[in-house]
Amino acid sequence: MKIGAITIGQAPRVDVTADILRIFDDSLELVQAGGLDGLTREEIAEFAPGKDDYVLVSRLQDGSSVTFAERYILPRLQDAITRMEEEGCSLIMMFCTGSFPETLSTKKIPMIYPCELLNRLVPLMTKKSSIICMTPSPLQTEQCENKWRNYVKEVKAIAASPYGEWDALEQAAEEVKHMDADLIVLDCIGYTQKMKEMFAEKTGKKVVLPRTLLARVVSELTDI
Repeated sequence: MKIGAITIGQAPRVDVTADILRIFDDSLELVQAGGLDGLTREEIAEFAPGKDDYVLVSRLQDGSSVTFAERYILPRLQDAITRMEEEGCSLIMMFCTGSFPETLSTKKIPMIYPCELLNRLVPLMTKKSSIICMTPSPLQTEQCENKWRNYVKEVKAIAASPYGEWDALEQAAEEVKHMDADLIVLDCIGYTQKMKEMFAEKTGKKVVLPRTLLARVVSELTDI
């Protein structure tokens, strides 16, 4: 079976597939593409977010991260989605937890967004309706809190990049350890299984990891 995976950065996302391919059967063929494929760092720099832009952070092929505005990559994402459908993919996963406009679409096959799964499941997983949200960039904390207030009563967003230094992630875990919330959402596809385990161990709180949640749902949908 062939399914697609769209990243907002550059494909292939070997950091993501390292955690999720074990969830699927060996017969799966994964086709990947990215919104920044083929672009240089200098070209990507022209996509820098302005004051009112929806901010995205993602990974390049060299393992580094970049910050950019969503609006610049939407046509490139749609082109990749269209190609995947034409190539015979049965389903497409979005390797990003951000919110995307309805202008992105497929003709006949499902398109699965992690944000849609998180928005529905997270409120069911917290007794206090209070969460801590980890997000890659300080530029994203306000938009993250504004989004989650539509689904839970209280949210505190903390910036700690999955593409940065491990020590910074551990410091973030110590920072949220005593916060009054019973659930941590690692709100970026870049956070790994190892990071989830670290946050859970250091904080004693439940932790939601989008990449494995996405993979398990898609596995059910494709009967793999």
